[in-house]
Amino acid sequence: MNMEPLWLVWAALPCAFLLDLLLGDPPNWPHPVRIMGKAIVRTEPWFRRSISSPLLAGTSFALVLIALSYAVGLGLTWLAWGVHPLAGFVVETVLLFFCFSARSLHQAGMEIHTLLTAGQVDAAKNAVRLIVGRDVERYGGDDIARATVETVAENLVDGVLAPLFFALLGGAPLALAYKMTNTLDSMVGYKNERYLLFGRPAARIDDVVNWLPARLGVLLISMVAAVSPGLSARQSFSTAWHEGSHHASPNAGYAEAAFAGALRRQLGGPNYYGGVLVAKPWLGKGFSPVRVADIARACNLMLGTAILGALLCSMLRWILL
Repeated sequence: MNMEPLWLVWAALPCAFLLDLLLGDPPNWPHPVRIMGKAIVRTEPWFRRSISSPLLAGTSFALVLIALSYAVGLGLTWLAWGVHPLAGFVVETVLLFFCFSARSLHQAGMEIHTLLTAGQVDAAKNAVRLIVGRDVERYGGDDIARATVETVAENLVDGVLAPLFFALLGGAPLALAYKMTNTLDSMVGYKNERYLLFGRPAARIDDVVNWLPARLGVLLISMVAAVSPGLSARQSFSTAWHEGSHHASPNAGYAEAAFAGALRRQLGGPNYYGGVLVAKPWLGKGFSPVRVADIARACNLMLGTAILGALLCSMLRWILL
């Protein structure tokens, strides 16, 4: 490969991230994650009918869809690069752009912040329902703020850092495979009667692929906290180190604990899901409760971490190429 295509291969990653910062997730655009969701819904019954064991059916279901996502991404990019380097750059950039969600996550958090600041608690409840799975009917303003900060922290890994990590390693095809993995977990990775066995493989695969990005994310969050007024890098790293593993998820607790320490706020705790109280541990036990103003601080910390992650991954991708 000559130097121009090599340069274009590298440029796709930072350009895709910049596009995400500029455009976010336009609601009327076709989105690969929506296509993935439809594929999951339509193929689940076939796998259940074809394989009698729910665990084996779920394993086949997850692996086939993840492999297909990678194959489609690889086929599209291979064909585009074969047509012309510029076509390859455009396709690679667009596919990667759809894998990132830094702007949409920031917008969702700040929308809730604006509503709460204006005293529109009911409207804020409706907005937070779109980004959390817990029951929020009994929530006051500070409860909504805590739910928002937790979601911003957790989705920093799923929506930005992990896609960047896999884009670094394998470009758009591997990033798309990750997005399918994450989408599978969000749709079938439940511990209820329907998905306890069938959805377990998807949940385990998601745990495995997020293991390293979640822990690397702690370092990035702490680095951004170190240069952010009012945030604590030391507390961020220390809280993640000591309390990140307390979460029921093997990965989600690390980003949440890092945010709790950086903001010096208490996150986590018991919540109702479908009317059932789930006893989750508190993260940052010695800190004060979350306040509405902390949403903006959390959103800025998330955005700074995302930008730092994109810069580092872009530099490393150039070295690896």
